[in-house]
Amino acid sequence: MIKQRLIALLAVCCCSSAIAADTGVVLKPDQLRADAFGDAKVVGNVNKNDAVEILNKKGAWLQIKTAGKSGWVRLLTVKRNTASGNNVAGVVGVATGRSGTGKVVSTTGIRGLSAEDLKTAQFSETETKKLESYSVSADEAKQYAASAGLSSHQYPYFQGGNLP
Repeated sequence: MIKQRLIALLAVCCCSSAIAADTGVVLKPDQLRADAFGDAKVVGNVNKNDAVEILNKKGAWLQIKTAGKSGWVRLLTVKRNTASGNNVAGVVGVATGRSGTGKVVSTTGIRGLSAEDLKTAQFSETETKKLESYSVSADEAKQYAASAGLSSHQYPYFQGGNLP
């Protein structure tokens, strides 16, 4: 339950910044499509480093406009320009470790959360504080592990090799 709420909170924070009027740069050549599907009709092309205006977002697709053409491309095709004054996006970028990396996070599914759960998710300071109250120190974790008969083992870092 707590894990689901944390995921929903993160999803809301990541999706809360307004997309309208955002701009970006094309990271790789791609085809513009008439709709947000891989098999949709191709209506044009974009080239690496083309400046684009982001009109809409639908799942893993962005509707963009560039040089008089508009259409849909995959989310990972475009790097958004950072919007000045967007403190929420900056905080989320730092919190998720995505600051300075294009701020792209891709998921293929979230177990236990429906589309409706994600749409209606809201930030709850009370639930966040409750979640934080479950944290323990390293010493407390070691004491608990010892009381449960668990022991620590060190394993060398895997250097590679042929796997079956």
